[in-house]
Amino acid sequence: MLIKEVTGLAPIDKNSINLDQLSQEEGVVSLLLVANPFTYQSIIEGMESLVLIVTNNLNTQHHTEHRIWKDTRIQIRRVTPSMLEGWVVSSPNRNIIYWLVQGDILIDHDGFLTKLRDRLINWSPLIQEQKLLSEFSQFVRAYLQAKQDLRDGQVLDAYSNVLSCLHCWAHIALVEQGMNPDLTVWEQIRIVNPGIYKLLEELTSSGETLEQRVELVLLACEFTILNKMESSCVLLIRLIESRTQSWTPAELLAHPDLSGFSLELSVLLRKLVNRGCIREVVITSGHLNSDWFELGYTSVANV
Repeated sequence: MLIKEVTGLAPIDKNSINLDQLSQEEGVVSLLLVANPFTYQSIIEGMESLVLIVTNNLNTQHHTEHRIWKDTRIQIRRVTPSMLEGWVVSSPNRNIIYWLVQGDILIDHDGFLTKLRDRLINWSPLIQEQKLLSEFSQFVRAYLQAKQDLRDGQVLDAYSNVLSCLHCWAHIALVEQGMNPDLTVWEQIRIVNPGIYKLLEELTSSGETLEQRVELVLLACEFTILNKMESSCVLLIRLIESRTQSWTPAELLAHPDLSGFSLELSVLLRKLVNRGCIREVVITSGHLNSDWFELGYTSVANV
């Protein structure tokens, strides 16, 4: 194999690259070209352009490829439609929104990417509810972990997790305003919600001990969890109330409105039960001769 050192920084556009080979791959649904995909991370990623291939035939060995075209480094990412839907709601890669909104759609069978972009730009109610639910579940998980760390005397771990709490809280505040959190989330939140930014400053630079700072922020997080639980979980509560029979966790996670994105469902279900927003019930059918019973979740109106 001939290995050639390459140099250069020349982002491509849709008219300067031959994408025929990629567009003819079996199962291609859509193809997106982004000339400057890593707005805030060009140094980290080291790529000048991105080709995002939405496909129904995903080869696990070729999720990501790096190629070169006329001295331009190109990252090729392949993803299924359902995976991309999940990334939009809760992806650790915050660039995904920028890709979908700013990229050039070169192929789009059945208008998949066009419709997804429209939902992002116009903020469909479902996407906003999904984002709120996902971020809130991560918020609660980080809060509970920070409390446990503090109880165990692991102050540094508690600090790390309470910082994650604030990060999720900032995302929630932005989503509530119809904004997509980006990689400069603290610059966004300084304007949108100075109170959260002030808590960040208290956590990172106040004169109190580290443990006192963590405890202070945890109190604020606890109040916010109680205050925002129903509004952030409206999608989950509505789904549970949509039928008279109870739901198992597996059934909830399989529902199209909840599948495909990161969700700490068990944490939310316990919190919602304790708050009286939903009911926990014992499912006895098929388990009458066993000591094991399945738990389900239903509306408080179902008695």
